Amino acid sequence: MVILVSNDDGVHSTGITSLAAGLRALGDVYIVAPDRERSAAGHSLTLHRPLLVEKLKERVFSINGTPTDCVNLAVNGLLPEKPDLVVSGINKGGNLGDDITYSGTVSAAMEGLLLGVPSFAVSLVARSNFKFRAAAAVAVEIARDLIARKLPNDTLLNVNVPNLPLSRIRGVSVTHQGKRIFSKDDIVAVKDPRGRTHYWVGGGDLGWEDRRGSDFEAISRGRVSVTPIHLDLTNYTTLRRLRSMGRRVGRSIGS
Repeated sequence: MVILVSNDDGVHSTGITSLAAGLRALGDVYIVAPDRERSAAGHSLTLHRPLLVEKLKERVFSINGTPTDCVNLAVNGLLPEKPDLVVSGINKGGNLGDDITYSGTVSAAMEGLLLGVPSFAVSLVARSNFKFRAAAAVAVEIARDLIARKLPNDTLLNVNVPNLPLSRIRGVSVTHQGKRIFSKDDIVAVKDPRGRTHYWVGGGDLGWEDRRGSDFEAISRGRVSVTPIHLDLTNYTTLRRLRSMGRRVGRSIGS
């Protein structure tokens, strides 16, 4: 089995090293990751400049691009064969709820899925004292199950692990995406020595809506959250409701 590992924290992150070490029990692991931190890069692909690939050691490559770039180049050329699995992480910090729309970690797994490879992302919900070994053990077990059972071709898993020793994790919950409570406190204004105002985005401590069965609820209970993410972003309930609007607007345009 060939396993591709990437992330958005950079190729030298302890999280990706721990993840790759655990996954080597399942097959040949290749690390292809950004040369530096690319957090919140989202699903961006570099089109305006060439990308430099550096081989750091056997089966370890860095790229001066985004997580999406890394997975795309790895699957389409760097690896000797198409991988059987793409795993992104272990991210330093959670990717819960609305975070997935910004997350380079989740986007790396998304790119793997778009290229036809079963994929999942794994994040450790912490800001310090990261328990990477426990998160890696969780990732390995999820990888085993994913390999054995398969997912639909348009679905990836977003995995979040509480920052606890493995013996204290209270199980696994299959969850839905939670919802953040945003506020203006998330923007922090600071002055530079010349008196100019600069802004830090993400400076506040955002809260969460209390939703039963959400990824945030699972983490708050000390459980691993596993959320299936569907690549088809169509809202099918609204699609059915809007068909009448389409007919009305169509008649107006036609007239």
